[in-house]
Amino acid sequence: MLSKKKIISTTVIGLIRNGKAAMGSDGQVTVSDTVLKHNTRKVRKIYNGNVLAGFAGSTADALTLFEKFEAKLEEYKGNLPRASVELAKDWRTDRYLRRLEALLAVMDSRNAFIISGNGDVIEPDDGIVAIGSGGSYAVATARMLVKFTQLGSAEIVRESLTTAAEICIYTNNNIVIEEL
Repeated sequence: MLSKKKIISTTVIGLIRNGKAAMGSDGQVTVSDTVLKHNTRKVRKIYNGNVLAGFAGSTADALTLFEKFEAKLEEYKGNLPRASVELAKDWRTDRYLRRLEALLAVMDSRNAFIISGNGDVIEPDDGIVAIGSGGSYAVATARMLVKFTQLGSAEIVRESLTTAAEICIYTNNNIVIEEL
């Protein structure tokens, strides 16, 4: 039965380099040991195309969180740090929202955050956010490429996702990348 099996899916990575932000994800959705879908879109531009957001976890929950997050961006006039903190506070304290199972990675051209339902708003020191089952592989690749190449943010995101797809069985190479 589908509802009883754990859904494990995705790698999402985003980074800011030289004032340019890029975020990408793979397209695979896996339930237990079966790939159900190859082309799921897990990253998108929101807030009039000025913010990138990606999710790992339950799709319905993530779509709800995208909607709530975009409302926070509207309320705080695009202030990404403030909107992120306010979403995390609501997510942690609201009876309905606290049941949502997802992680969000959000960024604009200056800030990058990982937001969780535990009230976490994490701003990585290096401007690289990564979530999902292949996130650690992708972030390791991105850090090395930032350190040793002159590649742009979108190229680093693509290479990081490609590496994650080669290692993580829950990540494929149907890559979608959004840029600011």
